[in-house]
Amino acid sequence: MPFDTIHDLIAAPRLVVKVGSSLLVGGGKANLAWLNSLAQDIAALKARGQQVVVVSSGAIALGAARLGMDKGGRGSLAEAQAAAAVGQVELARIWSEALDRHGAIAAQMLLTLGDLENRRSYLNASATLERLLESGAVPVVNENDSVATEEIRFGDNDRLAARVAQAAGATGVALLSDVDGLYDRDPDEEGAQLIERVDRLTGDIHAMASNASSSGLGSGGMVSKLQAAEIADRAGIVLAIVNGTYESPLAVAAEQERGTLFHPRRRDNARKAWLGGRLAPKGVLTVDEGCSAALATGSSLLAVGVTAVEGEFRRGDLVAVYSARGDRLAQGLVEYDAAECRAILGLKHEQQSDILGYAPRGCMIHRDHMVML
Repeated sequence: MPFDTIHDLIAAPRLVVKVGSSLLVGGGKANLAWLNSLAQDIAALKARGQQVVVVSSGAIALGAARLGMDKGGRGSLAEAQAAAAVGQVELARIWSEALDRHGAIAAQMLLTLGDLENRRSYLNASATLERLLESGAVPVVNENDSVATEEIRFGDNDRLAARVAQAAGATGVALLSDVDGLYDRDPDEEGAQLIERVDRLTGDIHAMASNASSSGLGSGGMVSKLQAAEIADRAGIVLAIVNGTYESPLAVAAEQERGTLFHPRRRDNARKAWLGGRLAPKGVLTVDEGCSAALATGSSLLAVGVTAVEGEFRRGDLVAVYSARGDRLAQGLVEYDAAECRAILGLKHEQQSDILGYAPRGCMIHRDHMVML
């Protein structure tokens, strides 16, 4: 169904709702009255036959308050992990009680970036979400901050929400924020205008974003929300940023029609959407202008067009592809180890066998295992 309004989005058959820390936690305590109103919204959607997945922040903030930590539990990685370990228990409890009060069953899922970067575990997460939704439960998902490391973590729940929407086969994502949506400049500046609809995520759109999180509790900001919109775009999922500070925030968003709605331009197949949404490439291949042009027409990436190789990776790892000007063009699964890529970069196919000691593969990245960004 086409989603031309925020009301349409909130009525999506399968909806992912992301809740930020600043909405759920205030003064070190859960905003239980607000949470109860959101749970009531979710129950109303379920009564209309919709399925809802929640991606909820708040574990670190709740745990830090319980442990009496300074800086909201974000003074160091170890501190954040300890706070999350305590806060995840509390977060699961308050969601379970709030949803149960309105006749809905909560199910906790803790995911790391690695869980969704690996194809097998991604499919396992997808199957679990599907079964929970079929059973009538409301999955409440959070990044597993108690074990995630700086090298392999989302770091914000906006991008996690978009990846969960992919895995769950959702048609819409609502990012509940503490602002109305994307503005053309800092919303505190005089004359700032709300951008109500985005059909293409251009450089100008990205320039409007600020990394700041007004509450100081969260780890995201408008930059991470635009990155989430890019992930949703590749899977053909409509995403909206709406103000969640009101009681019954989903009902208010649907009624007020105030926010920023991102319409997808494309709908990659499931595997390419997963590839495009992956966030942790192991290396970088830089290509010349001729190769850049060939990739744009759907060609595979050939060694002759590669000018530089960065990182240490193995065959089958995810690598990013950059143009000579530094633009990120694509990412995909590489056919060679990093050392082999360095050995044959710039060489034509017939020149590669003497270097490799075996018959070369057809390309460095096959077009079937690559997605343009």
